[in-house]
Formats: sequence, structure tokens, C-alpha cells
Amino acid sequence: MSLSPYDQMQKTVDIVGASPHPTNKIAATLAGVDKDGKDFSVSYNNYWPDPIRKNIGTEVKIGNASGTLHAETACVIHSPGPTNDSAVFVTDLPCPNCVKNLAEAGIKSLYIDHKGFDKDYAQRRGHHFSNMSMRICEKAGISVYKIFRKDRKLESILEIPADYAPPVEKPPHFERVMSAESFNIAVKKERLRYGDRAYAVALAADHENKLFLLSAEPHPVIGYTSDTMEEPEDKYSFILQPVNRLIMTAARKGLRIQNGRLYSSIVPTARELVNVVGLGLTSIAIGDPHAARDQFGPMAVAQMEKAGILNVQQ
Repeated sequence: MSLSPYDQMQKTVDIVGASPHPTNKIAATLAGVDKDGKDFSVSYNNYWPDPIRKNIGTEVKIGNASGTLHAETACVIHSPGPTNDSAVFVTDLPCPNCVKNLAEAGIKSLYIDHKGFDKDYAQRRGHHFSNMSMRICEKAGISVYKIFRKDRKLESILEIPADYAPPVEKPPHFERVMSAESFNIAVKKERLRYGDRAYAVALAADHENKLFLLSAEPHPVIGYTSDTMEEPEDKYSFILQPVNRLIMTAARKGLRIQNGRLYSSIVPTARELVNVVGLGLTSIAIGDPHAARDQFGPMAVAQMEKAGILNVQQ
């Protein structure tokens, strides 16, 4: 890291006021090392992606999801380098959905500003952080620290042993391909791999424009196996949906999903679709537009198609 954890946290706090959210302003920074060994960092606050802000508005839910891109997730999907083994600094307690994304993206350290433990989210939903976010961090191998930037002091909340390796069951499939034409063939081939299970396929490129194929099915977040007995809490679960898995896996490997080269066998969830738009994609293919995890995915698709911000192919 080119900057100390305290300076990274200060940089994060400095931009939180620029969040367009009227009441729940959050900022995050991701700091890592690129494939050439150079330090990088990227900072974002929570925000509405321009297509949603301009064409749908900030006071309308997308399906059952807020139209905002969460700060931690924004840092991951817009990272200029691989997110694996990186650190994230955040002003507030991260929700379970963001921690699932951080885990799948390979984040190894999470620093939370000490004031975040007394803010609104902590008061309203601190139990989600304790009961789910922290358990995900423990299973995935993410060390968690409370940071006092002015006093330049760290308080360890969860220290993961250096030799800990989280269990990995049914990881996303990943392979090098030679051309974009391989994508349509791969979609059909992956149907044989997953059978009747929901799945997603994406074509992604690295900084040298080498192409890679990724595919995944829904699965408990990294660190968990399919026999997990952990119970979901309220709207949160330990399952990561396939489109989100691909977005986070691409970030982990330093890849960018290509526009028009993302396929989901069923309608993605509303939150996945918000993340797709936040990623900058304008086109997605859906195998069965009548199949979905819940009714909110099709609602979100209808909103985005009507607003002209997402082209859905079949």
C-alpha cells in the first residue's frame, strides 16, 4: 500500500460528503497491487448510476432494490487492477450483501472508521453486521479492523491467521478463449454443465484484451459449502447469485466483462441488475424471461427496458 491505512481512511472520509444520497452517505476505498507490482487505489461513495438517476430517478426502487450502487461494491467493480488480496476502507459498517461481494472479490482486509460504529446504520442494523457480515468475513478469511485515523490506532475486531485458506466449493468456471465468437457456443455448452440449475456466463477481457470465459451458478459465498446451516436474516442471505458471482470474480482477476457478452439462464435479481448497470453494461441476454428467483427481477427488467437503459436479448 502506497499510503498508510490511516491516510487511506482519511481519503475515504474526505469524499463521504459528496455522496448524492440525502441521508445515508457512505464512502469506501479499495487499495491493492496490480499485476506489475504497482500500488493502486480507487475511492467511491454510494451513488445512483447515471442511467438510473437520469432515466428512472432517485426515489424509485428498482424492483425491490435501491437504485444506488453501494460504495464498497462500486470500488470493486471499478477497480483498475485485480482485487484479490486487496484491502477495503469504509466509513460505515458494511451490509451483508457488500461483504459477500468483498469475499467473492478476494478482499483480505477490511478497515472500518471508528465513527461508523455509532452511525445510523449501526444503530438500525448493527445486528446484521454482527450476525452475518462478521460471520462471512470469518469464513472467507477477511481480517476486520476498527481504525482511529487521527489517533493512528487500529483495533483488531477479527484477525485471520496468515495461513488460513477458505474452503472453495463449486468455484466459477474460468478458461481462456480465443475469440468473442466463442461466447454463443459457450452459452450452449455451459447448459450441459449446469443442467436445470440457474447459471450465468460472461466473456471478459484483461488489460491486454485477452479474452476469458466465466460461468457460475448460485452458491453460498466463498468460505461456505452447500451444506451450510447458517440461516438468512431478514432480506439478507448467504447465497450469492450467479451474475454477481461473475462480476466479482472478474474483478478479482482484473478482468472487465464485455458489453453484450453477459448471459443469465433466468432473470437476474433486482440487485444484480443494478450492479450490471453500475458496471456500465447496456445489454444482457436472458435464457428464460419467465423464470426468476422472485417477482422483483422481472419488475426491474421491465423498468430498465422501459427507461431504455438496458437491452434484453433472448
